[in-house]
Amino acid sequence: MSPSVRLQEMIRVIRSARTQGEERGVIQRECAAIRAQFRQGDNGGRSHNLAKLLYVHMLGYPAHFGQMECVRLIASPRYNEKRIGYLGAMMLLDEKQDASLLITNSIKNDLSHSSQYVQSLALCTLACMGSAEMCRDLAPEIERLLRASNSYIKKKAALCAVHIVRKVPELGELFTPSARSLLSEKNHGVLHGAVVLITELCERNPDTLDQCRKAVPELVQIMKGLVMSGYSPEHNVAGISDPFLQVRILRLLRILGRNNDSASDAMNDLLAQVATNTDSSKTAGSAVLYETVLTIMDIKSESGLRVLAVNILGRFLLNNDRNIRYVSMTSLQKIVQTDHNAVQRHRGTIVDCLKDQDASVQRRALELSLALVSAVNIRSLMKELLLFLSSCPPDLRAHTTSGIFLAADRYAPSQRWHIDTILHVLTTAGGDVRDETVPNLIQLITTASELHSYTVHKLYRALVADISQQSLVQVACWCIGEYGDLLLKGECEETEPVQVTEDNVLDALETVLQSHMSSPATRAFALTATMKLSTRITNNVDRIRSIVSIYGSCIDVELQQRAVEYNALFKKYDHMRAAVLERMPVIDRNSPGHSNGDISAGVKDSELVQVKKAELDRPQETASEACDLLGLLGDADQPSQPNPVQPSAMPSSAPPSMGGGDLLDLLGGLDPIPAPTAPVYEKNGLTLTLQCDKKMDTAVTVTFTASNSSNTDISSFTLQVAVPKSVQLQMKAPSGNAIPAQGAGHVTQTVLLNNPNKVNLKMRVRVQYSKEGSMCQDVLQIDSLPAPAWQ
Repeated sequence: MSPSVRLQEMIRVIRSARTQGEERGVIQRECAAIRAQFRQGDNGGRSHNLAKLLYVHMLGYPAHFGQMECVRLIASPRYNEKRIGYLGAMMLLDEKQDASLLITNSIKNDLSHSSQYVQSLALCTLACMGSAEMCRDLAPEIERLLRASNSYIKKKAALCAVHIVRKVPELGELFTPSARSLLSEKNHGVLHGAVVLITELCERNPDTLDQCRKAVPELVQIMKGLVMSGYSPEHNVAGISDPFLQVRILRLLRILGRNNDSASDAMNDLLAQVATNTDSSKTAGSAVLYETVLTIMDIKSESGLRVLAVNILGRFLLNNDRNIRYVSMTSLQKIVQTDHNAVQRHRGTIVDCLKDQDASVQRRALELSLALVSAVNIRSLMKELLLFLSSCPPDLRAHTTSGIFLAADRYAPSQRWHIDTILHVLTTAGGDVRDETVPNLIQLITTASELHSYTVHKLYRALVADISQQSLVQVACWCIGEYGDLLLKGECEETEPVQVTEDNVLDALETVLQSHMSSPATRAFALTATMKLSTRITNNVDRIRSIVSIYGSCIDVELQQRAVEYNALFKKYDHMRAAVLERMPVIDRNSPGHSNGDISAGVKDSELVQVKKAELDRPQETASEACDLLGLLGDADQPSQPNPVQPSAMPSSAPPSMGGGDLLDLLGGLDPIPAPTAPVYEKNGLTLTLQCDKKMDTAVTVTFTASNSSNTDISSFTLQVAVPKSVQLQMKAPSGNAIPAQGAGHVTQTVLLNNPNKVNLKMRVRVQYSKEGSMCQDVLQIDSLPAPAWQ
């Protein structure tokens, strides 16, 4: 049986194996026979045995024992054995194998061989698995072959030089002159290799990039020849002359023209010519046009050329191939911020892509549609997005709702439109919205005082129709609790008047409380709304009392606590119930929160005010501790030096003297020792002092006092505070938001801190106020508090 038949027979037996075990047995027997013949030094069948071993390697079985046989075959003078040896080296060896170093001398000898095919084998092997040491040793030989007269060898040598530059970038200077000279070749293979080599050199060396910019006119002429040339059977692909070479040249022009006016000007006419003369009906033409668009957008091109590029991408959106549509929208997404108006012309086509059945195309179309939203098209584009939301895949719902909320918040033409849009989203996909949607909508509703009646009527209808959307139910319960009196009046000009009785409202809330679909948070909203209605209705207070009392023994601790507190309002504190349950004031989105957090994220162009250094003797923190704590407060990457606050020697203002009932007066005029105070901010006449009072071992009360010594009143004064995560923070309501001029009054803000771990207290404070019609905003870094806070 001839060797070739034996190889085919082995392949046939392996393929006919019925189980994996049977296949493994056949391969083990063949490998044992091959290993035995390798040991015997059978010269007649060496290449045949290595060919069989390479097939075994392709199936995923170990074949490392054939590495030395590859080295022997490479050194053979016979071409058919060299071919199998080099093939085995490319498959079985890599730069980490010691055996790869043994073939360096053989490759060097074969690079000088008289046969171009042997030279080609050596070039291909070096380009495939050459290590850095091999590349350094053989680089001069490759540079010599780049100047050879044989186009076949120059093509292979150029691609081998690319591998060498990637492995040893400092050898790039060796190939730069030869690479430039290859651009004068007529052979497309040599040109392709030269362009790839120049691209690699330019990406890795800025000096080479400057030198190669001189070749832009030469590249432009080559590209023009390809675009304007007639039919060439040798290079034609779907009516396009050598699209592979065109794409490579365009990529190189993109690198050469980036951030360079002269190079960009030299290629503007060419890019316009390629964009107008290339047929996009075939994939090859689309590939060339796509690279043309990327080049236009990346260089300093003319505005008209950029519009032409966007129009090409717009034509891609009409292509039946989904891959082309996807690529087009990805490119438009990158340029929508810089060429918004040009992309806006294709808005209709982009919106149509939302109806595509492919999920990836839908996602790209959604992202691009959201990026195209503006104050001009918000109404029309939002209708399309809401229509898409009703039928979009579940994995896109959260992204769609977030995008709609952001767009509506930024470009809403009116508050009513804003509220209607969010309610539409909650009705359609209330289970997919983010957690902050409910408080954001509540804040929006409170600010729209003229729409309270309209909103509560609309939400009541939505609540009666469907209680499965938890976010919608929570907002509806909150509005019914706050504005239930407006609902019962039935006076709403915007909607059809509906007569709602007290029993109807309570039935709806009780349905929410008893529904298995209601989450604990939703039940808490409903219970609070029911309690608030006790001050807004007159005839069903006893029913409300009975509903609340039922949940006093609820298994949910949060709900039970609310019910117990509400029962106490009915019994022991009924005289305070109306005041406690009165309507909530307007919620300011920028008002201080009631939990610690990073307030520095929203500060823009603000001045970081350094606090006065202390003269107190305190143990200094280590750099790592300071860095960790500042990280919790959202500080910069580099930690700043701790700045402890210096308490004043005397209190800023003496407390008024108490009457004769002060026990300390019995001791001969001893005054009570006040908590130490320290100034932390002085600017524009505004002075902010800090006072600490330690109530318990871990509890500290911090009082900020703001006074105004200037001649102009200060308004809209707010403070926001952030502390480390291990410290619990609660901010009390400020005494006001206006500070009279010339010290005629002051504003106080109390902050309660609980420090169970007794860490060194640090605090970041944002001060915001309005003076003479302009807003001022500063951030204070307080690195330590006066003594009672830490002693």
